[in-house]
Amino acid sequence: MKNTVKYLIIVCLLGLSVNTFAQATFGVKAGLNLSNMVWEDDDYTYSDEMNFTMRPGFHFGPTMELPISESISFETALLLSTMGAKAEFDNGEGTTKGSVNLLYLNLPLTAKIKIDVGGLKLFGALGPYLGYGISGTFKADGESDEDVKWGSGDDDDFKPFDAGAHFGAGLDIKSFEIGVAYDLGLANLAVSTDNGYKELNRCFAISLGYKFGKK
Repeated sequence: MKNTVKYLIIVCLLGLSVNTFAQATFGVKAGLNLSNMVWEDDDYTYSDEMNFTMRPGFHFGPTMELPISESISFETALLLSTMGAKAEFDNGEGTTKGSVNLLYLNLPLTAKIKIDVGGLKLFGALGPYLGYGISGTFKADGESDEDVKWGSGDDDDFKPFDAGAHFGAGLDIKSFEIGVAYDLGLANLAVSTDNGYKELNRCFAISLGYKFGKK
C-alpha cells in the first residue's frame, strides 16, 4: 500500500512538471549593453583613476517563461552578452585610450511580476544571474590587441565565473516585450585579492523580445 501511494505521488509530481513545462512560453531577445567595471581595493578605486566609462555592446539569446499565477512567472534566458569598460589613462608619455572587451554566456534567473495598467502589461523582474567568460581582449591605442586569459592562476587576467543581481522592468505588448535591466556583479573576478582588491562587472541593458505562440 505504501509503495502504491509513493508511486501515485511520483506520477502526480511528474504530471505537474510536464503540465507546467507545457505552459512555458519560449522566445528570443536582443539589445544594447552599456557595460562598465569597478576595480578597487580597501584604499583606492583604480577604475576612477583610469576613467572607466560605459562600453557599448550587445546581448542576444533564447528565453523561457514559466507561469506561476496570472501575475507571477519565472523567467530565464541564455544570453551571449558583452561586458567590460572603456578607459582613458596616463601611460607616462601621454594619455592613452583603451578598453576591456569581455564576452560572457549569462543566465538570469528571475521572478517576474506583471501588472495590468489600462490594458498595458507592465512588469518588474528580480533575481540572480550567473555568467561564464568565454573570450575577451584588451585594447590600447598604438598597441596590438591582447587576448584575455581566463582562470585563477598567477598568469591569468580574470576568473571566468561571474554572478550577481539582475533587476529589470518593461512592457509587454502582445507577443513583444520591451525592457530595461541592470546587472550588478557581486562575484570578484580578480585573480589576486591582496588588500581587498576586487574587479566587478556592471551592465545596463535595453532589449526587445519576442514570445513565440503568444497572442
